[in-house]
Amino acid sequence: MLPTRRQFLAENAMGIGSVALAWLLNQDNLLAKPKGIESETAHLNLKPKQPHFEPQAKAMISLFQHGGPAHMDLTDPKPELQKRGGMDFKGDIQYSFVNQASKKLLASPFKFQKHGECGTEVSEILPHLAEIVDDICLIRSMHTGANGHEVSIRYFHGGIPGVLGRPTLGSWLTYALGSETQELPAYMVLTDPGGLPVDGVTNWSNGFMPSLYQGTVLRPKEPRILNLDAPPHLRGEVQRQNLDLLQTLNRRHLERHPGESDLEARIASYELAAHMQTAAREALDISQETKATQELYGLDQPTTREYGTRCLISRRLIERGVRFVQLFHGGQPWDNHNSIATALPGICRRTDKPAAALVKDLKQRGLLDSTIVHWGGEIGRLPVTQSNANPKKAGRDHNGQGFSIWLAGGGIKPGMTYGETDEVGHRAVTNIVTPNDYQATLLHLFGLDHKQLEFFFNGQKQIITNNRPAKVVADVLERPVQAATGV
Repeated sequence: MLPTRRQFLAENAMGIGSVALAWLLNQDNLLAKPKGIESETAHLNLKPKQPHFEPQAKAMISLFQHGGPAHMDLTDPKPELQKRGGMDFKGDIQYSFVNQASKKLLASPFKFQKHGECGTEVSEILPHLAEIVDDICLIRSMHTGANGHEVSIRYFHGGIPGVLGRPTLGSWLTYALGSETQELPAYMVLTDPGGLPVDGVTNWSNGFMPSLYQGTVLRPKEPRILNLDAPPHLRGEVQRQNLDLLQTLNRRHLERHPGESDLEARIASYELAAHMQTAAREALDISQETKATQELYGLDQPTTREYGTRCLISRRLIERGVRFVQLFHGGQPWDNHNSIATALPGICRRTDKPAAALVKDLKQRGLLDSTIVHWGGEIGRLPVTQSNANPKKAGRDHNGQGFSIWLAGGGIKPGMTYGETDEVGHRAVTNIVTPNDYQATLLHLFGLDHKQLEFFFNGQKQIITNNRPAKVVADVLERPVQAATGV
């Protein structure tokens, strides 16, 4: 007796691997959709789509820094904080850990210096960022208004503070623009060998959109995709026989369900799956890179090898048509509540060189003009001391009132700083940028008007900012803001 199609597919993957199979099923909407997805789904695919107007960016790599990098120790020098270190802060302040709170200002233990033609000041513990300041836009006035990790993470990714079930930016982009390659997933996620980031899979969720638009996660260590090759006993003639059997099962299925031929034929297209297997293997094979490129990313050094490898893979992915790539850390290594003088340099040593190398490498290959690179966390840190009982173990509490991120490429104006926090780095006070502004600006660079990019769920129109106040930050763009002319 022949097995059912379900049994056959469950027991005989023929080496396609979970990523390849999910991609094939996703492309033709054969995976389950959550309730409430609009009934007209003809456009819910990953075929290339036209933006609202001429785009400047085609791809994006987000280097998300979970935990809240301390901006006054890294990218936002505060002479007044240095001068008043140890004195009480006179303003109002919100703590996350009240039992460890203090109002004593904590001067940065690190020195700042101007770099590049633009003269941007950067901390001594970011020597490689200092080398690319002429290529980045440093935004010093980010503001979420909330000090918590999860609430701000969801704000950055999904558009509403703290709300679950929202599609992330990568989902919106792939929904709006589709994919430039049919051989690799459009939205890919590279996680850390140390585990998932804070808030887990919510960081790359498709929310109320079909699973077609969810981030595809690569394994954090080799092999990054399991079972790319068919098992030895299924290769050659055996595999051919299995394909023939699958075709027979498909024909029987089509006889019972007429009108599904286009979709079901896609499942049977293992020739395309084999092509994807080859593409994935080639894209992840960094041994093809020159020694100089590998050293640029720090692959020759134990401290930077792991993060550098993922940054290099990210470049290889977007080079091959992947639309959106995200890198995450395990946990939240920038959450420096104590011992910031030693903990902060540690995570900088791990990430600074690879992040700068990514920008340098994209630039020298002519890819930076069309690829946005983002670096930043969900919050920053307070200017006052935490764990004040022992100055050597002093750290900083959460701060969503003002902090820094940087952007490069894809139409972002290089060699500039934008916005300011107050004299001690507590609150954004000039040219404030919210996560909704960040989303609107990035979508604009992709040729999309955030107010016109709509998805209907449960009969209601949804946009990424959920009709919250949002603006395109025109001052950080190389070109003037362009009005949408229609889809």
